[in-house]
Amino acid sequence: MPKFLDSAALQLRVAKRLVPRRGASLRERFGRLDDRLVFVIGSPRSGTTFLAGAIGSLPGFVDLGEVAPVKAAVPELAAMAPDEAARHLRRILAVARRVGLVGTVRGVEQTPELAHLAAALPIAYPEARIVHIIRDGRDVVCSLLEKPWLRPQQARTDDAGVAYGSYARFWVESERREEFETAGDARRAAWAWRRYVTAARGAQSTAIELRYEELVADPTSVARKLGAHLDAPEDALAAALSCAHGTSVGRYRGDLSPEQLEDVLAESGDLLRELGYLT
Repeated sequence: MPKFLDSAALQLRVAKRLVPRRGASLRERFGRLDDRLVFVIGSPRSGTTFLAGAIGSLPGFVDLGEVAPVKAAVPELAAMAPDEAARHLRRILAVARRVGLVGTVRGVEQTPELAHLAAALPIAYPEARIVHIIRDGRDVVCSLLEKPWLRPQQARTDDAGVAYGSYARFWVESERREEFETAGDARRAAWAWRRYVTAARGAQSTAIELRYEELVADPTSVARKLGAHLDAPEDALAAALSCAHGTSVGRYRGDLSPEQLEDVLAESGDLLRELGYLT
């Protein structure tokens, strides 16, 4: 019963966020669910929130945000076989979209943790589109260090009831859990970036991969590629993407100490090189 009550409380959070939307018709609210969802995945602080919001602002789309019951379920779903995880995910999202009164519009889900269900997403929703956004891991570390999510001795939880702190999450390699919990904050943040990006890249065959830096530098070009992938209007998408700010690109140069940068490179240098951020 407590688990059911927790799930119900999380679904009520979804309703509170989505139901007040203005201008939605009764058909849009109560019609048949559109399974052409869009999943925006990637490491936290990589631009997932901005990108999902931009797509969700287009006609015929709606930004679902980070669906709390989905986020809460990911650790359990990640331990399942992809087909089983897909069934559970589909059921959770069906309830969330119904309680949120989101019917015939295309939902845009932006929970970063879904990167770890990359193999299950196309099974759950064969008509869905997956968008993986990647940002320089060094800049991601700077942004994560400003948040309490991975810091030691944090007694807080997020809106899905997931605890903050330096404890090893489900995505930490089992043989390195103790190492994760005793690592410095910068290394722990780089660790998270590496694991999320590596997991999300498992969906390469069904996903489009975007770079945050390219989005900032040339939103029109990104809108052209992304619009074709989503079957969405390129002009409206370009206008939404043009609101991105580039001031954070390369911030690691001034924000990370030499010791922190050394930790980041020790943990994620190979992936940074593979992605072309290091030469």
